[in-house]
Amino acid sequence: MLAPYLIHGRREAGCDEAGRGPLAGPVVAAAVVLPEGYSNPLLNDSKQLTAKQRDRLRIDIERDTQWAVSVVEPEEIDRLNILHASTHAMCLAVQALATKPDFLLIDGNRFYNETDIPYQCFVKGDALYMSIAAASILAKTHRDELMVQLAAQHPEYGWERNKGYPTAEHYRAIEQYGPTPHHRRSFSLYRQHTLFENQPL
Repeated sequence: MLAPYLIHGRREAGCDEAGRGPLAGPVVAAAVVLPEGYSNPLLNDSKQLTAKQRDRLRIDIERDTQWAVSVVEPEEIDRLNILHASTHAMCLAVQALATKPDFLLIDGNRFYNETDIPYQCFVKGDALYMSIAAASILAKTHRDELMVQLAAQHPEYGWERNKGYPTAEHYRAIEQYGPTPHHRRSFSLYRQHTLFENQPL
């Protein structure tokens, strides 16, 4: 069962991101502050949930908590590198909260703090704390929504299915059509055929 807080009575913001691994699209981060006594029995690490469960929980989280989502685009990812871009996105989300939190619960093992708020990192924190799990759900659902919108502009790449991740389908499209402005030029955009040529879509 997920913990509701690290220290009771402190205003804690859980922070997580989605989209570190894709070849295309932004990295999206969320920060969530839970109200006192918050509970949702369905809340879990976003990777353990179905898309329908995430979408349902997104409605609940956005209705019942204080939250903010930020987006860092591919050009910034290429400039900063993906690790710095991911933590930058988390900081932007924290700074966008309506009320400043007292402490940050960060998913992962590294964080470049651009705020004056103290923090602690938690490996697999989205499976430990409710606020981080909620942030993981918001980051994932907002990013998936963005990738579906981008897929309508660039239907060749299958982003509505692969969300920009390095699938065989995505690599084949890059080889055939080349990269788009939404691709991360600092990533390896072309597959090594010995690794991917026999993998299904």
